[in-house]
Amino acid sequence: MSALAPHTHAALDGLAHGFFTRKGGVSDGIYQSLNIGLGSDDARAKVLENRALVTSALGADALVTAHQTHSTTAAFIDTAQNNIKADALVTKTAGLAIGALAADCAPVLLADAENGTIGAAHSGWRGAFDGILASVADTMRAHGAKHIKAVIGPCISQAAYEVGPEFIARFETTYKNDLDLFVPAAQIDHHMFDLPQFVQRQLARADVVAHNLALCTYSDAAQFFSYRRTTHKGEADYGRQISAIMLPT
Repeated sequence: MSALAPHTHAALDGLAHGFFTRKGGVSDGIYQSLNIGLGSDDARAKVLENRALVTSALGADALVTAHQTHSTTAAFIDTAQNNIKADALVTKTAGLAIGALAADCAPVLLADAENGTIGAAHSGWRGAFDGILASVADTMRAHGAKHIKAVIGPCISQAAYEVGPEFIARFETTYKNDLDLFVPAAQIDHHMFDLPQFVQRQLARADVVAHNLALCTYSDAAQFFSYRRTTHKGEADYGRQISAIMLPT
């Protein structure tokens, strides 16, 4: 078993956090090795052991993730809980790590360390389109946050994200100012979509300045799980990596 190798960002200095890769866990096969996805077909005992490794790496008392459904629901929690249906979590509890799972969608970690409020969001195109990023920012502010910093973690890059005409049609109706995030693909009537830039713009619209790690899940199989890469390879399932954050005790 190799060491865990999370990416971090200076914007979140002072807070235990990590954009964890697929390295350092106990799963094998297509889930090798730090698969955090309880919704995958990986052995549950191995996923739980992987989650324990992340909890330990953060120095957390507990780690909480939600059952993600590409919704706009941001849930505030103050204790470790299970079976939360949401796509973002917010807490003010020191020692409680909160995380977002992803395998091409954008994980976002948010913090106002001065006012002791943190958030973790899962944002694919649908969540970003519908408002999950405004939702998590609003929930943080409702619980005392004033100056929120955010970092966008590993997700699919524009170079790997081809979409069809029905996809861009949604933006033509609702987000005309973001049509520059599409560039023509090789296939006629298809485009390449810049998800991390859209997430960054949606955060800006929620008055949150965000940094982007600019790491592509699709192109870096050694570091990251990727739903789209799995689909293209015809594999039966895929793992999920976690991005998590915690207030110090």
